[in-house]
Amino acid sequence: MAGSILGTSVRRVEDLQLITGASTYVGNLALDGVLHAAFVRSPLAHARILGIDTTEAKAAPGVVAVFTAADLGLPAHHGLMVVNPDLPRPPLATDRVRFVGEAVAVVIGETKAAAVDAAELVEVDYDPLPAVIDLEAALDPASEPQFPDLGSNVAAGARSDNAPLADAEVVVRARMVNQRLAVMPMEGNAIAVLPGPWGEEGANDELTIWVSTQMPHGFRNQTSAVLGLDADRVRVITPHVGGGFGGKAGLLAEHTVVIGAARALGRPVTWVETRSENLVSMPHGRAQVGYYELGLTREGVITGMRARVVADAGAYAGFNGGLVMGPTYLMSQGVYRMPKIGFDAAAALTNTTPVGAFRGAGRPEATAYLERMMDLAADELGLDPVEIRRRNFIQPTEFPFTTIPGANYDIGDYDLPLREALRLVDYEKVREEQATRREAGDPVMLGIGVSVYVEITAGGGGTEFGSVTVHADGSATISAGTSGHGQGHPTAFAMLASDRLGIPMEKIRFVQSDTAAVPRGGGTGGSRSLQMGGNAVRAAAEDVLEQARRRAAAMLEASVDDVQLTEDGEFGVAGVPSVTLTWAQVAGAAENDGAQLAAALDFRQEGATFPFGAHVSVVEVDTETGRVTPRRHVAVDDCGRILNPLLVNGQQHGGLAQGIAQALYEEIVYDSEGQPLTGTLADYRMPSAADLFTFETANTETPTPMNPLGAKGIGESATVGATPAVQNAVVDALRPLGVRHVDLPCTPERVWRAVQDARSGHPADLWREPPAAFASLPVRPGGEVVEGGEI
Repeated sequence: MAGSILGTSVRRVEDLQLITGASTYVGNLALDGVLHAAFVRSPLAHARILGIDTTEAKAAPGVVAVFTAADLGLPAHHGLMVVNPDLPRPPLATDRVRFVGEAVAVVIGETKAAAVDAAELVEVDYDPLPAVIDLEAALDPASEPQFPDLGSNVAAGARSDNAPLADAEVVVRARMVNQRLAVMPMEGNAIAVLPGPWGEEGANDELTIWVSTQMPHGFRNQTSAVLGLDADRVRVITPHVGGGFGGKAGLLAEHTVVIGAARALGRPVTWVETRSENLVSMPHGRAQVGYYELGLTREGVITGMRARVVADAGAYAGFNGGLVMGPTYLMSQGVYRMPKIGFDAAAALTNTTPVGAFRGAGRPEATAYLERMMDLAADELGLDPVEIRRRNFIQPTEFPFTTIPGANYDIGDYDLPLREALRLVDYEKVREEQATRREAGDPVMLGIGVSVYVEITAGGGGTEFGSVTVHADGSATISAGTSGHGQGHPTAFAMLASDRLGIPMEKIRFVQSDTAAVPRGGGTGGSRSLQMGGNAVRAAAEDVLEQARRRAAAMLEASVDDVQLTEDGEFGVAGVPSVTLTWAQVAGAAENDGAQLAAALDFRQEGATFPFGAHVSVVEVDTETGRVTPRRHVAVDDCGRILNPLLVNGQQHGGLAQGIAQALYEEIVYDSEGQPLTGTLADYRMPSAADLFTFETANTETPTPMNPLGAKGIGESATVGATPAVQNAVVDALRPLGVRHVDLPCTPERVWRAVQDARSGHPADLWREPPAAFASLPVRPGGEVVEGGEI
């Protein structure tokens, strides 16, 4: 065959449909007789529901039905993770509401306008209750319990029982905020449900669901489990998705209600949330506070670390409790040798939107805490931030390496991307410019921030489905159980099949995201797609190639060992170049014999992979206004073997935009009564392209031994590395003024206040004692963190 296509920049094959509008989203579906859903949402953060009057709404023009929880009788259920099995969420609120925006009733109308107008006519009698908004205050035994039977607002938690700082000569401490974020995909949640038969005549299937989700098979399985249906009676189709970022990884309350309404009415029902709904109903991300203490020798060698982290679960015991006790804990050691770690975690219930996954899901938080602590330690000991990191790196000869929290790092060379990032930014030259500006007394100060990270992708390994079929016309159809929503799956998987089979990419059709067409799959999340789905497609292509070689050998009357695929993608016999067979001839012969060149299989990976990298951020900070202006950001990310540099760069750019935005702009804010103060894009500071700048991305390649491709994930890596690099750069700029820390996001006001406090001789305290509730958390033998239920 000709040279491999793998490793080359191939333009995305799916973009033509998107650019020309030839494809569709859930909101564009045209279903006959479709009804529209509009939700009645709570205006209060915490209240008892004394009564719901739907009389006027039911009589409104164009209204088909109005449902409350009592009308639909849908079971309460958990989201993607079960942190506390005793705290499921009802699809519609029953006896009380627990956050502003919680759905109380749903109006079904012949048009969307009719449903929205009628929703205003539903009258709900509320008895307000005290609201608990602050995640740390929620841990106070005196705070109002969200679930009276629970007795506190600790949904789950665990602590370590050790003394990790006993050998330290120097201890640095800090309380750090990893703020609440909106996931904010371009397309919000959207679902359309068609009850009744589908497929061949006489089929008794119950539901066809079009939904904007990252995991069609997971969505089907959750739906069937909640409704008590056989999974094969539910078909889930995911059209194009306008962004997911973790927020579309499970069955939400609103999804359940729309499905229940369609079944109750026997008619198709659709719901496409508004942007304002999205800001209060789609699970938020991050929302943690970490109390970290890092012990070191006077030479800057880490002796131990103690971390106590509060995760805001929001109104129900959802995903974030699993994050703090899962990925945040698992990745707490980062890229460093640490003899001892103590890690306490508490998931707090508050009267706020439930918190779920957001790009990185627990890993960016772990890195942000640790990389700030490394800079604080460098400052305390008078070391360069790069030098202190190098003194503590896990070395390449130590891999595979098992961390204290139990992560099994596959392979790594953490100084490799750091060296490259420092070279690209010209670190010494930038430090010289910084010194010159400081000597000149320039009020616009220059800061340089470094972060080195490792993250986990395809957590737990497992299996993924892939298939390849070659048709009699020489074309091929491939499929995978992952479900792309912008990452470039059709391009990447077609490249793998084309490279192995010699069939041009334009003759390869990719099928995904339909549970009737793809029998099983784990979906897309945790940066698992290429290493799982890609290897499945690759293995299926290998199988098909061997089938074709055997059939070609029989047709050519040659030994299978002598049949090879030529540079032109045809089958020939070694040493006999004049006689070849095309794929069409071989596949056509198979079809004539009643057979097919096809393979469908599950690829298994025995564990996770661990991408790593280094980021260097250069910023300017105006000490008179507090404004931070990013000047440069160099990201060197190592995702193992690179299949398509163009796709990798796209993922890096998207991850950088979100990571930098967390560092400087974005934050969900509530007032003391639980009212969202950032409920629209006029208030929620999400950067546009005009706010950002040219990113400088590069890669090192350290192939993993965990799969044949040597590939690791890249979808979340840049987000993991970016935020602490920018935050470190902001603090580095202000260090001569006595500023030692600025909490996320580093907004102009927050930076300005830090400068004013330092200049007045009263810089903000880095530390305060963690909530006393940590002391009463359960301990697992050995000091390991325990889950409060199944995760």
